[in-house]
Amino acid sequence: MLAGKHILLIIGGGIAAYKSLDLIRRLRERGASVSPVLTKAATQFVTPLSVSALAGQKVYQDLFDLTDEAEMGHIQLSRVADLVLVAPATADLMAKMAHGFAGDLASTLLLATDTPVMISPAMNVRMWDHPATQRNLATLIGDGVKTVGPNDGDMACGEYGPGRMAEPMESVAAIEAHFSTGAMAGKRVLVTSGPTHEPIDPVRYIANRSSGAQGAAIARSLAALGAEVVFVTGPADVSPPDGVTVIKVQTAQQMMEAVLAALPVDAAIFAAAVADWRVAQASDRKLKKSKDGLPTLNFAENPDILRHVAHLKSDRPKLVIGFAAETNDVVEHATAKRLRKGCDWIVANDVSPATGIMGGTENAVILIDDAGSETWPRMSKSDVAEKLAARIAAALV
Repeated sequence: MLAGKHILLIIGGGIAAYKSLDLIRRLRERGASVSPVLTKAATQFVTPLSVSALAGQKVYQDLFDLTDEAEMGHIQLSRVADLVLVAPATADLMAKMAHGFAGDLASTLLLATDTPVMISPAMNVRMWDHPATQRNLATLIGDGVKTVGPNDGDMACGEYGPGRMAEPMESVAAIEAHFSTGAMAGKRVLVTSGPTHEPIDPVRYIANRSSGAQGAAIARSLAALGAEVVFVTGPADVSPPDGVTVIKVQTAQQMMEAVLAALPVDAAIFAAAVADWRVAQASDRKLKKSKDGLPTLNFAENPDILRHVAHLKSDRPKLVIGFAAETNDVVEHATAKRLRKGCDWIVANDVSPATGIMGGTENAVILIDDAGSETWPRMSKSDVAEKLAARIAAALV
């Protein structure tokens, strides 16, 4: 799939830069050519000689190399590739990209390119969670930049959490998905998944039993058909699929912000089990037992993400799909929900405890649209996802 593809690889300055060496090898094994660019900081972690030897090409480092300017020029270098990949994408590089800085070769290439860009973020967990980095990430995704990772894991600094660079084969899968020519090639799709966690205090939260398995399966199936998938997920039990842009959130409000930042898209599938309510004023300290009795929790309504997107006057996706998890009168309740929310389709299922569907490996859904309801037999969640993805592809033709 990557035979004949030209990848411009920008290597940022972080300990994860060592993974770029294996990534170059994996890409070349699949027939891609790799033109490497090293930032000044990257040379502290990998040497130009090792990168050049693995890529089989010259390493570019300096913006004002007159020989290179005469032969190719930084403008040309930024545009002859089929994909620009930034791996690792440090917090500094992401900030430069988001704000249009062009003070060195890497940032100038990224500002000058009209080629698709993909980033593989890698940084300390605190840096990744910082509001500035999350704002920059939202800006980049809104600009059409694709992401792969980061993963949760141990950090070189001794901390644990999100910020670990995706493994080389995860990046390869994302790149192959980008170049896929399936039925959804050229389409951009948003999928939400998992539960949300609404904090009560620093150690307690309101949640539900959603595993995120169905949403992840849908995102995987759409990516397999060649779609560019933005996957917004709450704290799910299952891992996000490879080959999609993953945005991790905790609360309904954060999910709303991530969804709006990802627009426009051709289709939006809202498979997440978003909490209807949150504690109006979560405590910043752990609530303690008191002789005065039980604490009083005042609730506020969470944003209705599905309804909001379905009623957008601009940037409304061509196809908006909601999910309805019901425990009784499934078709009646789901049909009413579709009309109330204003979405095009509703995928309804019975999640009463006896079915074992909530958190299980199988699903039995009813697809409801303008034409009525269509009952699908019970099958694996992967099979449900493949059938739904095929139906979405046909609807977007």
